[in-house]
Amino acid sequence: MRVALIARNAEALENAAREIRGAGGEAIAVVADVSDAGAVDAAADAVVRAWGGIDVWVNDAMVSVFAPVMETTAEEYRRVTEVTYLGYVHGTRAALRHMLPRNRGHVVQVGSALCYRSIPLQSAYCAAKAAVRGFTDALRCELAHDRSRVRLSMVHLPAVNTPQFELVRTRLPGHPKPVPPIYQPEVIARAVLAVVRRPRRELWVTWSTVRAILGQRTIPGLLDRYLGRIGYRAQQADRPPEPGRPDDLDRPVPGDHGAHGEFSAEARRRSASLWLTLHRRSLAAGAVLLAAGAVWASRSVRGAT
Repeated sequence: MRVALIARNAEALENAAREIRGAGGEAIAVVADVSDAGAVDAAADAVVRAWGGIDVWVNDAMVSVFAPVMETTAEEYRRVTEVTYLGYVHGTRAALRHMLPRNRGHVVQVGSALCYRSIPLQSAYCAAKAAVRGFTDALRCELAHDRSRVRLSMVHLPAVNTPQFELVRTRLPGHPKPVPPIYQPEVIARAVLAVVRRPRRELWVTWSTVRAILGQRTIPGLLDRYLGRIGYRAQQADRPPEPGRPDDLDRPVPGDHGAHGEFSAEARRRSASLWLTLHRRSLAAGAVLLAAGAVWASRSVRGAT
């Protein structure tokens, strides 16, 4: 397997590339800020020069600010939008430049339940994720119009135990934390890989994501009041942030912070609902066979009597 990695942190990129090579794959690490369209185009061109084409492109860059709206600056809104929304736009367009002429390829957008159901204290992030969904839906229509064979998918996530909560900019009195239930990154990796292997329009990862999206469609006003009541406490641990902690909004925090955050003790390593979703065809076929077998057995018994 060949994997190209694009991010701002050179040390973390190279460590990830080394792991891929150690597992028998090939890897290219390209240091670039995805908010820079030219840099993303150059990274895509470098991959094509090395390997001849791009089959799958996964967009998942993000930064965020944990603060109420009136404590979030205009510059912070701009920066979150540049990375978390425009980074996806730049990545998608860079991939399409190479996929459309070949009339094949697959772009996967790593979304979130928050692109459907916003929560307090993360207005910039929620807005950027909603913008990604709007952009992706518009692009789907254009690909359908052109009868393109390029595929486009969104994978919507629950709360994930990544280092973002140690690196995010915050003005909260408590240390930022994901809203439970929390899942380990491996759950998400399996979901993305499943969509790559069997493309689909959207995948809602875990029951908590399904619940948030369906709740927004049916009882949005009730959710406004509920999240207004519990949303502040649910996003803060029972300790203050470290004084003077660096954040990665404008530049990467030095060092390789790995894939896992500090909430592993309460993070789930598997999702039964995701397993059921990914295997529903096999389960449905099994149910049909079981029903057919029951009918056959019943008829056999009646015939014998």
